[in-house]
Formats: sequence, structure tokens, C-alpha cells
Amino acid sequence: MTPKYAPISILFGALCMSFAALLVRLIQNADGFQILFYRGFPQCIMVMIVACVIRRISIKEFFVSIDKTDIYLGLAMCIAFSFYIFALLNTSVASALFILSIAPVFAAVLSWVIIGEIPTKRTWLAIVCAIIGVTVMVGTDLTSGQLIGNLFAMISALSFALMLVMARKSKKSDVLTGNFLGACFAIILATILAYTNGDGLVIPAKDMWLSFSLGAFTIGIGIAFVAWAAPYLPAPNVGVLVLLESVLAPIWVWIFLGLPMKYQEISGGMIILCAVLILSLQKNIKH
Repeated sequence: MTPKYAPISILFGALCMSFAALLVRLIQNADGFQILFYRGFPQCIMVMIVACVIRRISIKEFFVSIDKTDIYLGLAMCIAFSFYIFALLNTSVASALFILSIAPVFAAVLSWVIIGEIPTKRTWLAIVCAIIGVTVMVGTDLTSGQLIGNLFAMISALSFALMLVMARKSKKSDVLTGNFLGACFAIILATILAYTNGDGLVIPAKDMWLSFSLGAFTIGIGIAFVAWAAPYLPAPNVGVLVLLESVLAPIWVWIFLGLPMKYQEISGGMIILCAVLILSLQKNIKH
């Protein structure tokens, strides 16, 4: 990998991840916990393989390297993964993905609170834009069933932001181990809640394979290409390129399932993307 080809790798990873929402919408009978369970296994395997290849270590060394910080990262990712799935099941893809894209904005605020990184004026501008964008997007959903899905997306974005801040504080080179543990924790959580709710884990073969594809292809391969290329580009550049996922995901659902975006979703989404771009183009953070 070289800096010349790194953007292509990240864009391909974002392209893979953009199909996640479509796969979730194609699942007909499985509920959120069942999807989390069957998505988790291939995700664990793919992420572990990617981590071993990138770090040039053995599987044994991968497990030995797990520390307390990785466990905390995994717990945050487990929450993010879980609410992400339930957001897609309870609101429109456009709303879910655009709200999830404000995670870097949440991360800027949490960095101030947790590790003392004082937001710049540009960061505050991004925060205001993000608030306006979310308000525009969810303002008409206050009395609809989509409100709970939008709240799920907010929780997922906040959890992902917390993971980013913890990773930054720990100065880890990547969060692949946390991703792996997040999937493991999600499997355990999904198993308990699936049987507690009485639905169990038996689902149609089609839904099972779609869930497997969700873990192996959209998350596994997608994260692999992003993680592979990320060290060769500045973090803000990576953040901007990964936004391709939020842009393409609603388009795939529109093309393949005929579910168009609402006007307020497009308007609010564009404002949110502007907020993330403002934050990503920032060069320095004051300490």
C-alpha cells in the first residue's frame, strides 16, 4: 500500500460498508438480536484475520495482546453495533446513516470533556451545523414511528464517538481488537436477549446468509480496506472519504427497494455532511 492508492482502498471499503443498510432491509423475518448474532461470527473472523495481517502477528499473539482498553473499546462498539442495527430497522436508511455520520462531532465534544482537547471555533461551528441538521431531519418524525429509530441512531453515534475518544487517549494504532471484541460481546448479548424474548435464534436460511454477508462483506472486508489504508493518510482525509458510506447507503435502498429519501432527510443530511466536512478539514486542535 502507498499513499497514492490509499484513497482508492478507503473508498472501496466505504463502498462495501454502504451495502449494510440494504442487506438489513432485505432481511424479512429475523429480528435485531438474531441479525446481531449471525452477523457477529463472520465479523469476528474477518476482523481477526485483517488484524493479524496488518500487524503481522499470529492468532495467538492477537489474543495475547488484548488488554483492558480493548475491552472498554469492545463494550462501546457492542453498544454502537447493536443500536445501529435497530436504528436501520426502525427508521429510514437516510436518517440512520446521516445521524450516524455525526459521530466525529460527538467525539470532538467528548474529547473536550474526557481528555481536555479544547474545541476550536471551527469545531463549534460543526457542532451547531450538526444540531441544525439533526433537528431538520427528525423534526417531522416526532409523532411517527421513526422517532425511536432516530434515537437509536443517536445512541449508536454517541457510542462510536466514545470509542474514538478512548482509542485516541490510549494512542492505539488501530481499533481492530476492539471491533473484534465488540462483535463477540454483541453475540453474547444477542443470544441472551433472543431467548429472553422467546424468539430464539432459528431464522430462515435466506436471512441467515444475509446476516453472514453483513458481517463478512460489508463490515469485514469494508473495515479491512479502510484499516489497511488509514495509516497512509491524515485522519481528517480518512474521515471525509468514509462519508461515501452515508451518501451511497440511501441510494442503494432507493435503487433496489424503491424507498426514496424524504425532502427533510436530504436537507438535514446535507447539513450534517457539511458539519462533518468542516470538522474533518480542521488542521489543528487546541490543547
